[in-house]
Amino acid sequence: MRIFFVNRRNIHFLYWLIAVYALWEAAAWGIRNVLPVSQPGTKWPYISHVIPFIIHNLPQLLQQGGVTFLNAVTGFFAGSLVGLALAVIMSLSKTIERTITPYIVSSQMVPIIGLAPIIFGILHNADLSRITMAAYVTFFPVTINSLAGLSSVRQEHKELLSSYACPTWKYYWKLALPSSLPQFFLGLKLSAPLSITASIVVELMGAPNGIGVLMVSSLYYGTAQSDMFWATVFFSAVIGLAAFLLISVIERLVTPWQPEFRERGGRQA
Repeated sequence: MRIFFVNRRNIHFLYWLIAVYALWEAAAWGIRNVLPVSQPGTKWPYISHVIPFIIHNLPQLLQQGGVTFLNAVTGFFAGSLVGLALAVIMSLSKTIERTITPYIVSSQMVPIIGLAPIIFGILHNADLSRITMAAYVTFFPVTINSLAGLSSVRQEHKELLSSYACPTWKYYWKLALPSSLPQFFLGLKLSAPLSITASIVVELMGAPNGIGVLMVSSLYYGTAQSDMFWATVFFSAVIGLAAFLLISVIERLVTPWQPEFRERGGRQA
């Protein structure tokens, strides 16, 4: 099975990266030379200036980014389990689904920028707060998408298992859960970058380490640390993208039967 190869999609992604780079550099030039902006280098720097700074400070960024990533992954894993369990419970009956749905929707009404200081103030533990917030932003997309996958099982397949007097647990294990995997991974891919963001938001509230701490300290020192600020912004985006790509690779390994993962002609990859 081929996971990494040169195909039309990867070439389009390369074109997209080049286009983003060119547009960013053009915008930086325009802000410096056209718009009356003071200290334009701190407002919108050239990417060609930020990348060398990232390379020079890569050990520090990797160390602090690793702290953020590990806490986010732990919370992401916990939130995914909670989300999947809720989806299974809600799929048992429409009554349970209608009862639980308003509560989980209401839980997302509080923005993470408002909830993070509350959680941090209650727990008084930076790692636990980061994990909690990452789990909080993860469980909802996983629940909604997994429930859609569990509800998408074809009626004739249900009737076939019912004719064999298949117990409920075996129905979920043999049919419902495998059928819901594409939707489940969709929820995971939506949640992965969000869990990184939630972990960073907690770090902005006063955590002792993490990429968010570097971001706050660089803002504190103003223009003197503007390169570090933009380096943390780019590095945070890279961590979020890495989390998304990691889930995408796992999805390709676990669900190779999906049409988009098959080679041309219908053969499985």
